[in-house]
Amino acid sequence: MTNMKILIVDDEPLARERLQDLVGELYPDAIQSQANDGQAALEKIQEIKPEIVLLDIRMPLMDGMEVARHVMKLETQPAIIFTTAYQDHAINAFDANAVDYLLKPIRKERLQVAIERAELINQSKLSKLLETGTQSAGRSHVSSLVNGNLELVPVETIHYLKADQKYVMAVWPEGEILLDESLVSLEAEFNDHFVRIHRNALVAKNKICGLEKNNGGQTLIKLSNMPTELLVSRRHLANVKEVINSLTKR
Repeated sequence: MTNMKILIVDDEPLARERLQDLVGELYPDAIQSQANDGQAALEKIQEIKPEIVLLDIRMPLMDGMEVARHVMKLETQPAIIFTTAYQDHAINAFDANAVDYLLKPIRKERLQVAIERAELINQSKLSKLLETGTQSAGRSHVSSLVNGNLELVPVETIHYLKADQKYVMAVWPEGEILLDESLVSLEAEFNDHFVRIHRNALVAKNKICGLEKNNGGQTLIKLSNMPTELLVSRRHLANVKEVINSLTKR
């Protein structure tokens, strides 16, 4: 445990300070860092490569569960110990998957046990936990590993998602990124944000400008701030029209 790197992630300054004091008492030689939100945590994890992350579950914008999902894409992954002030039904999922968590207010003895057993909590157990759907909502960002670095893209900026063999291309006016996820899983997670227009494509509802016909009589969908026009299949046309009508009534 000498010179162990520990990252403390919590949006509450007092909670971070308390954990910092406890870790300092238990492991005086540990190298500590802090982050006050999920995005800052991901940046710190890539920068300092901590062995252990003490990660608050409930944070605004990007919660701890979403952070963990992005972390799992990294080549070098820290051990994650979740912290929470809420003893609700989600705790059962942590117990069932043997993923450690600390209930606030955190006791020093319990923190020591969690850190000492952190290496025993492998990534397969964390993966099973995330598959149970314990994250509070759909992610605020999607991510991909690009040249060894984790690239985050806000979901709200994405104009469309298009399947490309075993990957999905997420596209927005300023760029694109390949996601190692299925279109089906993305559709299920972001159903409120995207509508399926074809077996291989989803478009953001709030980026739709309208529909038009091409010379072959096929229906194309137009998106704001993008020259790209995507084909709408006959199977999905009626639903797409319903979505457009509902948007115009707002």
